[in-house]
Amino acid sequence: MTTAFLHTSSKWYAVYTRPRWEKKVAANLAEKGIPHYCPLNKVHKQWSDRIKVVHEPLFKGYVFVQIDEKHKWDIKKIDGILNFVHWLGKPAVVKEEEINTIRKFLQEFEDVEVRNASLETSDNVYVKQGLLMNYKGIVLEVMGNKARVKIESMGLQLSALFDVKNLELMQ
Repeated sequence: MTTAFLHTSSKWYAVYTRPRWEKKVAANLAEKGIPHYCPLNKVHKQWSDRIKVVHEPLFKGYVFVQIDEKHKWDIKKIDGILNFVHWLGKPAVVKEEEINTIRKFLQEFEDVEVRNASLETSDNVYVKQGLLMNYKGIVLEVMGNKARVKIESMGLQLSALFDVKNLELMQ
């Protein structure tokens, strides 16, 4: 794969990577000459003897790639890429403006935190992974990146604490 995969009709797509492989996938894409974006967040890490600034991927498990529509399936041959992020059954296209907004935001701010901003009390959600995967419930409260969800099962009301990333808003 070379820059022949990039044309004026190229679109941005989000791809899933192996866990903790975001930087490796970005390096693999760069080696092949494929336009990509792996947003890195400057984070201050505290060790016992010092504080160090490290660059961590902003979106864990994701990298953005810019490729021509007809070559998009070849991208899955890159080591570390698992699949496209899908929306309505098709690989999700990311707008150029959204990529530029992320770039500008990261240039201005450090220690950025990504959260599902749309999750609020009384929202209907379903659990994406874990023991209660595919159960539906109602958000009782949101505390940072955790949410307490009420789930009804077998005539009982259960309430459990979930990572927000494991919940998806139901439409």
